[in-house]
Amino acid sequence: MAARSGRLGTWLKMLVVGGAVCVGGPALVMWVQPTDEELFKKYNPELQKKSLERRYEKQKEFDDFVTQLKEYSKSNKPIWIVQKEAETKRKEEMLRQDSLNAEEAKARKEAMRRESGLPSNSDT
Repeated sequence: MAARSGRLGTWLKMLVVGGAVCVGGPALVMWVQPTDEELFKKYNPELQKKSLERRYEKQKEFDDFVTQLKEYSKSNKPIWIVQKEAETKRKEEMLRQDSLNAEEAKARKEAMRRESGLPSNSDT
């Protein structure tokens, strides 16, 4: 019987210590970790000003990112594949827009040459 009560005591000590670690560890971290407001107050005034100015931009970027993720998640494909497809579409659209802008600029340049009386590049 003495050996059995020793094991019971060991189990009780183990449960108490395990509970203290499982509850006390996170409680200690929460008590020691500073809040966002405390960190913000420790900034110098210039950093506080920059942080306040960029707060709206950062929030908007995050909201856009989350909106895109929600849209990507509607697809049956994995999100990283949908993101890659969207990125290639975006790049293709940018290239198409750049080529259209270049054509418009070339047409304006030719029109200005004709209006000023200079020979156009196609004539020479």
